[in-house]
Amino acid sequence: MVGQNASEQAVQRLAARLARLDEDGLDPRFYGVPAPELATADPARYRAETMRAAELALSDLLLGRVAALRGRVDLRRDAASVNYPAWVAELGSASDPVQVIDRAADLPPDARALKAELARYRAAAAAGGWPRITADTRRTLEPGSTDAERVPQLRARLAATDAAVTDLASPVYDTALVEAAKRFQADQGLEADGRVGSITWTALNIPIEAKVNQLRVALDMRRAQGPRPTERRIEVNIPFYRLHLLEGDRVLLDMAVIVGRRDRQTPMLNVRMTTVQFNPQWGVPERNAREDLLPRFQRNPAAMQAGGFRLYQRIEGETVEVDPSTVDFSAYNRNNFPYYIRQDAGDRNALGRIKFVMPNGDDIYMHDTPDRHLFTRGARAFSSGCIRLERPMELLSATLSGTSWDRTQVDRVLASRATRSAPLARSIPVRLHYSTVIVDGGRVTMRPDIYGLDAEYARALDRATGQRVASAEGGATRGTGSR
Repeated sequence: MVGQNASEQAVQRLAARLARLDEDGLDPRFYGVPAPELATADPARYRAETMRAAELALSDLLLGRVAALRGRVDLRRDAASVNYPAWVAELGSASDPVQVIDRAADLPPDARALKAELARYRAAAAAGGWPRITADTRRTLEPGSTDAERVPQLRARLAATDAAVTDLASPVYDTALVEAAKRFQADQGLEADGRVGSITWTALNIPIEAKVNQLRVALDMRRAQGPRPTERRIEVNIPFYRLHLLEGDRVLLDMAVIVGRRDRQTPMLNVRMTTVQFNPQWGVPERNAREDLLPRFQRNPAAMQAGGFRLYQRIEGETVEVDPSTVDFSAYNRNNFPYYIRQDAGDRNALGRIKFVMPNGDDIYMHDTPDRHLFTRGARAFSSGCIRLERPMELLSATLSGTSWDRTQVDRVLASRATRSAPLARSIPVRLHYSTVIVDGGRVTMRPDIYGLDAEYARALDRATGQRVASAEGGATRGTGSR
């Protein structure tokens, strides 16, 4: 009999703890916690139902409620690292099962910091959250300007999270309010210039409920993660726009990256980098050719030629280059464009001078870029899916370690403008992942859910079906897919 060593009072404390599973980002309604009245009406049934609910909760607290999601190969679950059967046995024999549940809830990395932040946001939501800005947010609000509609709404919104904001009725975007806006922008990872444009307006209008869900997701993602890899590896956190070259827990390289925009999202990947290519040509993907480059050819085909872009067409089974000056580009649109486009290697090439190859079915790679100015932006979802690197030469030095390539040879090949490849001495694991919440030194930092993947994960968290525990005696059974 489960819970046989727990007193009636201990079982009641356990039921009360399970009723507070929202503290752990879980919905208590999914676990069948019995009503307190049942403890008096039918003590045996109350004990059995409480322990059954505890088993279900223990499974989700230790193994994660969401087993997997389509396309989320970045989610890491290592059930073996948890030793779930031992936890179930301890829960069944404990004189105070609450302690088992509490330890399980605090087991994931950063759990306590995340739960404290979750409690803070939940309290703010219960108090009414923050006001929504309903004024016209299409125009940028400049420091020093006066706006009788937008500035008071901005004041009210910032005052909800910044105690320094006062004088809520003033229509002047004065120095004190500009500084508050800068603090908000910095906290969101945006350019802290005090200019409130569309990106900042959007961040201001993120509902507090979305922030709560991001924290719930962050907690669940950390469950059953297992030990971190010890080998040298590359990790790219998409919503933070950062690349880290790691060895164990040691950060060898940290740089900004540009990732895919929302309509051309960078996919989550677990792959291996195998090759570096110098002076790459760009074989333009069909979608980029139709949607991005065709309008530019229509505006100025001569400029496109000067930029190294070439047109090709399949004629009788052969690929033939076509002179752009002979093409009437106005006759084509994104649904009707029979040409292929390639860009020659060079300073103006969209891939820059270096391409890092990591074979995958999505044709995603990392590369240099001539658009260096974009790295000064806070939100950097500008690409068509590939990863643009802030400091490609530093990554190059790290990846070519152990090969015969030195900087002199690299410079010589780059100067030649000839396309050439160099295999790595040892392939490097690359993980493209999506984590909108990080904890560093106990401080929780959040970034916007740019692809809506946290919202999708939260919906999976809140599905009531598919519990994965059979019984205390039988142990855990893992489902397939999310619940």
